[in-house]
Amino acid sequence: MPLFTGEYKCKLDAKGRLVLPAKLKASLPAEAAQSVILMRGFEPCIYLYSLPYWHAIAQRVVALNEFVEEYRNFQRNFFRGHSEVELDAAGRLLIPRIMLIHANIDKIVVVVGAGNRVEIWSPESYESTLIYQSQKFSQMAERIFGKEGSA
Repeated sequence: MPLFTGEYKCKLDAKGRLVLPAKLKASLPAEAAQSVILMRGFEPCIYLYSLPYWHAIAQRVVALNEFVEEYRNFQRNFFRGHSEVELDAAGRLLIPRIMLIHANIDKIVVVVGAGNRVEIWSPESYESTLIYQSQKFSQMAERIFGKEGSA
């Protein structure tokens, strides 16, 4: 599984294409470095997944019991909000207009490595998600990992 890290401020070109930062592009598996999956994020952002990781997630969603209404609704909304895109020779990817609208993105984006995925945000939306007080972040880490440091 790729590990995406870092934070980058980038510009979209006039056609809505993004040059994927070199460090993030280098983290894509070699066999899947020319195509990626873009998906509407659960927040107002766009998720980028490598194809192999996306297929693993998709299999989990497909395996949900389609006879349960909540699962059907989740499957429908999950699969409607994604697109496979190719990186061109310059390492650019075209972000579909509907996804730019979902994420309130205009020309400037913040591209964030978030472990198993890359997130693409408008600077304003991204800023609103950040935790600036180290004590709050520390308390969150303690709640998530426990006082003994085990996950």
